[in-house]
Amino acid sequence: MNKLSLQHIQKKLLLNQYTSLSHSEMRQACVMVPLVTKDDQLHLLLTKRTDTVEHHKGQISFPGGVVDNSDESSNATALREVEEEIGIPSSAITILGRLDDIHIPSGFVVTPIVGHIKSLSALKTSPDEVAEVLIISLEKFLDPLLRRTEMRELKGVVRQVYLYDVWNEPVWGATAFIIKQFVDIISSEN
Repeated sequence: MNKLSLQHIQKKLLLNQYTSLSHSEMRQACVMVPLVTKDDQLHLLLTKRTDTVEHHKGQISFPGGVVDNSDESSNATALREVEEEIGIPSSAITILGRLDDIHIPSGFVVTPIVGHIKSLSALKTSPDEVAEVLIISLEKFLDPLLRRTEMRELKGVVRQVYLYDVWNEPVWGATAFIIKQFVDIISSEN
């Protein structure tokens, strides 16, 4: 089975035992790891955040945000955020699975939800949150020559961060960490 097929990805995600982290001391957020089919190939949809958003200004990220009290689940938060940020309704998205929660230095526990967007016809970005939408071939993220690590100081702690050189500027930080987790799961042999 092709590791870049939706069926393979969904099977791998269903077999993956994800880890939930306690978030009692931190704010809980969810992101959508959106896959889109373009020219018969899977791509990741990412956004470049505006310089006016509250957190992660100007960074490349997944659509996502803080869990609202009215959100029924992590899936609901991720779906709501996709609609708010890029205008894609939940009815156009199939949830494929989820990844491990991660702590990020800005004080959040983030739950990544993987979904497939059937059509980008409704794409309408929020000018307050999204400066640009990036659609990058999933194959690029599987190429080890396009992934590297660096040591960076974040909030007074030196950490190893992943970077993907797949666009004009690197995809790094929590987004790159989530992508690495996703790529590792879909590429594993078990």
